[in-house]
Amino acid sequence: MGIKAALPRYELYLYSAVLAGALIWAGSWIFEASSDNVNRKAFKEGVKPGWHYFGRKMDVADFEWMMWFSTFRNHILFALTGHVIFAKIFTLLAPKVCGSHRPLIFAAYGGLAVLVTMGWTFMTLVVSHCVILYSIALVKKKWMCFAAGLGTLASIKLEPYNTWQETLVTGSFDLQDILFYGGCGFSIMRCMSFALENCDRKEGNYTFSDLLKYNFYLPFFFFGPIMTFDRFHAQANNTQLTRKEREMWNITTKALLHLGVILVVDVFFHYLYILTIPSDMKLVNKLSDWCLAGLAYSNLVYDWIKAAVMFGVINTTYVSLPPYCCTKQMSFLLFFQRHFDRGINDWLCKYVYDYIGESHDKIFKELLATVCTFAITTLWLGPCELVYIWSFFNCFGLNFELWVAKFFSIPPFSIMEVRTMGEAMSRRIRGVFNAANFWAIVLYNVLSLNSLEFAKLVGRRIIFKGFPLSTLSVLLVTYCGVQLVKERERQQALLEDPDPVKPVDDGKEKAE
Repeated sequence: MGIKAALPRYELYLYSAVLAGALIWAGSWIFEASSDNVNRKAFKEGVKPGWHYFGRKMDVADFEWMMWFSTFRNHILFALTGHVIFAKIFTLLAPKVCGSHRPLIFAAYGGLAVLVTMGWTFMTLVVSHCVILYSIALVKKKWMCFAAGLGTLASIKLEPYNTWQETLVTGSFDLQDILFYGGCGFSIMRCMSFALENCDRKEGNYTFSDLLKYNFYLPFFFFGPIMTFDRFHAQANNTQLTRKEREMWNITTKALLHLGVILVVDVFFHYLYILTIPSDMKLVNKLSDWCLAGLAYSNLVYDWIKAAVMFGVINTTYVSLPPYCCTKQMSFLLFFQRHFDRGINDWLCKYVYDYIGESHDKIFKELLATVCTFAITTLWLGPCELVYIWSFFNCFGLNFELWVAKFFSIPPFSIMEVRTMGEAMSRRIRGVFNAANFWAIVLYNVLSLNSLEFAKLVGRRIIFKGFPLSTLSVLLVTYCGVQLVKERERQQALLEDPDPVKPVDDGKEKAE
């Protein structure tokens, strides 16, 4: 159906009112549960004193968020600011040298920062990974690059090899484990990208210094995102550095937007303990179905917002790679595109998912592509029971969407939609399927965001014990949200293409 399938304005207003009312109602339940149980023993680790002028404690259960924007905020800002200042000093002292060797200068600062932070043994380990994968890259066999890269990645994800390598890092500080696994993991993925791009190079090879420049770019080293080597190489070696029109204004606007989102999330953490409550199963069992649905939904949305902010902060300044919009995740394909930062998505899509699946319209190729993609994803996240379950269901979700699309694309369903159903009605029916699909995404991914017990409880209460009232009411609210998102997409599409070409009615042409 065409993108001009508009719904009546009063219908959209009704959807907005229903969605707003449901969110306020669920939020009030979560607020009440947070306020009434703030002093529970189970909350001791997850809820700590917050901003004193709020007079409330703060949900600090997400270590990653607290690390970036509270505990180690100054350390991270200091390192990234040093990256900018270091390059600026060289630009002032030796502008000609800096212009032609800018990537090398950035790599020198990055390598120095890694050496000072983690020690020479960690630095040696990372360089050894680079040497191994560079040597394999010279052979120009993709399967060998994958085998060497995934084998190296497995060595830091599986016992006993990861423990042995971790002991090589001397010293002890709070961020050591995170920096070790983050630094090694992202480094190996970058080296694999370099090796695979070298395989595609028709003449000659990239140099080892090209790999070091790419790998030791500090803003991406420990926490990502991963920019594939071809894009980094083109951007880093661009000597014609000119500011685009209103670029500084856009950077400032995005920086202020991210700052605003960080403050809003901090305020919410003082009033809604969405991360700590799911860890207390005794309390969760007492909550209403609406409160459980609100907790599950808010945890997933928070995870999207966190990724958008964390990677958006770096992307705004260092690379034009915006995160995917977290409001459009109505299908497993779109969710897969954003579950990690966009860099991981681009890496997986370019070298695995799109490479194997090609056009993604063949059932067997899509199955093979998703299995390979989530196999690598499982290794990246660290193999364990929760990751296995998460990968299986998301892999199944991607394939199930294709199976359903294929099923409804055959007659008589395809002819029925074109001939007997208006565009608006088609959009409404598709919205029902999207709402159900969205909640499948929520339930599958609550596994990785919270726990298996919480996911099982939410599914049992909403789908089985709460049927039909809770089940249908949650789907109704989700359906309203889906239609509002689709309306926004429709308006954006019309702005980009005011006169889209309508699909050809094959059945009608044949009849004529």
